[in-house]
Amino acid sequence: MTAEVVTETDGGGAGGMRTRRGGRWIEHWEPEDERFWAETGERVARRNLAFSVLAEHIGFSIWSLWSVMVLFMGPEYGVDPARKFFLVAMPTVVGAVLRVPYTFAVARFGGRNWTVFSALLLLVPTSAAAVVMTPGTSYGTFLAVAALAGVGGGNFASSMTNINSFYPLRKKGWALGLNAGGGNIGVPVIQLLGLLVIGTAGAAQPRIVLAVYVPLIVAAAVLAALFMDNLGPVTNDTGAAVDAAKERHTWVMALLYIGTFGSFIGYSFAFGLVLQIQFARTPLQAASLTFIGPLLGSLIRPVGGRLADRFGGARITLGNFAAMAAATGVVIYASTERSLPVFLAGFIALFVLSGLGNGSTYKMIPGIFQAQAVRRGLAGEEAAAYGRRLSGAAMGLIGAVGALGGLGINLAFRQSFAATGSGTPAFVSFLVCYAVCGAVTWAVYLRPVAKGRSAAEPEAAAEARRPVYAEV
Repeated sequence: MTAEVVTETDGGGAGGMRTRRGGRWIEHWEPEDERFWAETGERVARRNLAFSVLAEHIGFSIWSLWSVMVLFMGPEYGVDPARKFFLVAMPTVVGAVLRVPYTFAVARFGGRNWTVFSALLLLVPTSAAAVVMTPGTSYGTFLAVAALAGVGGGNFASSMTNINSFYPLRKKGWALGLNAGGGNIGVPVIQLLGLLVIGTAGAAQPRIVLAVYVPLIVAAAVLAALFMDNLGPVTNDTGAAVDAAKERHTWVMALLYIGTFGSFIGYSFAFGLVLQIQFARTPLQAASLTFIGPLLGSLIRPVGGRLADRFGGARITLGNFAAMAAATGVVIYASTERSLPVFLAGFIALFVLSGLGNGSTYKMIPGIFQAQAVRRGLAGEEAAAYGRRLSGAAMGLIGAVGALGGLGINLAFRQSFAATGSGTPAFVSFLVCYAVCGAVTWAVYLRPVAKGRSAAEPEAAAEARRPVYAEV
């Protein structure tokens, strides 16, 4: 679809979309209006979602590039395991920081425009890696180039903020889960490509991986330019960022997202190194196993969103953290017993559960702010606008803090292996983290709140004790 270029300032009727700025700007967008959604909105939203997934997918691949590059770095590179963990962590921290400005770039430049630019920007870390991936390159140079890959992590924030604006609240869990899950699959895809290259061309040919991604990056940018749209009603609101930062729910959800997404991205980046160091796997053996967990975790993320749509994100998230704690217990046992099969089963379960939790936690964000709007007496489009305003701003902050969980995981592994030669102490710390996240989920979103109603008011008392945010 090509947006219609007109000079009128009128946004049109429920089914009309008219632009005033030319290009692919849509000036009228009301997804909560069921008639608008059925006649026009759903079709346009789905098309933008499809190409958003593609661009974000490539972004995740480049963000996780160095989890693959370190598998090619044999003894001739002179980089020990501890420094490899730090090398893998560099894109994580840069990507986390970039998520904040990337969130607001959508409203400043337009979702379609920023998708094109941010996709093309991926050529920088890809090209730089092709130049430096050779024995003899200094460790400082590797660190600097690995940091450039962090731009791929920023893509997630802008993509999620953009798609959040396209969909009505009742569809956000599935849409955001699909968008994020399709992006997350970029991690196992590049790991599979690394496995293919190591298995066929050998561990001395990392540039083949990079050469494959250059045309893919260009294709993602071109397709976004041709088929995506900018939403005129989405505008930058610096006050929203300040208001979101003042909300305790923003920081509570950031903690929960550390437990889910931080686990997913941290484990994705570190899994191959853990297999090499703790279980003495060769690069080829490690690569043949590394992709399985991220792939399953990515595929199940939309399921987490769909379950949250149906049963409430808080309920799914609480059950998920309990299951993650149990899976971590299995991993701790396998780590102490040096049992690779049991270790793989527990670790892959952690990937699946982290993906499921990613979907449920992200669904909670717009639901929480929508619930707040209703509690403040707002209704209809006014309540929806309030929810979009704060949830869009909060997503950037939550995504940034959550991604830092990946940095924490890699640093925990680095310290654990340096101090004990095993990853067991790191896994014990992760178990404590999941227990804390589960307790916070219950206390803030699911704990019944009694307000002292009399026995003569059983219905009112039951409603008062009902978990406030159970349905978000």
